[in-house]
Amino acid sequence: MKCKIHFYLLNQHFSEEHAEANHNGEESEMNRKYEWEDELLINDVQDVTEQEKAIYQLQGSFPDGEPFALDVKNMRLFEVLTDNGPVSVGCSESIMDSCELLEDKDGFAVKIFIKDYEPMSNPVPGVFIAAQEFPKELIPK
Repeated sequence: MKCKIHFYLLNQHFSEEHAEANHNGEESEMNRKYEWEDELLINDVQDVTEQEKAIYQLQGSFPDGEPFALDVKNMRLFEVLTDNGPVSVGCSESIMDSCELLEDKDGFAVKIFIKDYEPMSNPVPGVFIAAQEFPKELIPK
């Protein structure tokens, strides 16, 4: 099976009233519902589980080559179990507006809607971390 992951950055200036009055409830060029959309596709999926207020371990190396593994708390994570092991995707709870996990005969779909007025970073594909929750050890001084 497959899992499609969709991220949507909500446009805080989107007017539902304008859309209803002028465009049959649909967004228009000057009244976009989303600032941007991002999509990931994961193949060979066995299952997807949702975890609220989870801890995501951000791993990598400092410029000097020293490895790091830092915990990021208060995350909404979706663990996608694949034939090659688990893959985690998601975002900080504080920047998430809403999310959905859907399943049908073809696989899974995850939709994550992110508030557009909160600063964030995207250190790895499929992970969005609120600026105030990003590990301070990784911010250059």
